[in-house]
Amino acid sequence: MADVRLIAIGQKMPDWVQTACTEYLSRFRHQFNLILEDLPASKKAGTAAKEEHRKRMLDRLKPSDFLVLLDERGKSYSTVELAEQLTRWELTSRSLVFALGGADGWCEGMCERADSQWSLSRLVFPHPLARIIVVEQLYRADSVRRGHPYHRS
Repeated sequence: MADVRLIAIGQKMPDWVQTACTEYLSRFRHQFNLILEDLPASKKAGTAAKEEHRKRMLDRLKPSDFLVLLDERGKSYSTVELAEQLTRWELTSRSLVFALGGADGWCEGMCERADSQWSLSRLVFPHPLARIIVVEQLYRADSVRRGHPYHRS
């Protein structure tokens, strides 16, 4: 498995977010190497910010990347379903990229580029928490696939 990327729009995260993400990243097995990348947030708002984020994100993506947008309109998964879906995404044999948007969400053009959309919840989370949740849930889903006892339910 190649590297899996999580590209997150936002400024420098507080220390507690860095600490939490580092803790989970250190637990991933070598076959699932999650790399966090920051993309500066636009100083604009609304549609203008979404468009700027789209352009910046597209500059980071290769046409062959399999893009999963984190979006409240996306599909929700149970932990086991996410583990199964993660395997299906990996089986595309394309580089897997997760993208966590800015405060205004994603523009329609970004949604059209996405190969899939994933919703963490019907609730909306502040960006620092969403970042930790994505990292932890990817770790949890991978641990289910490995038969590791981290996930118990």
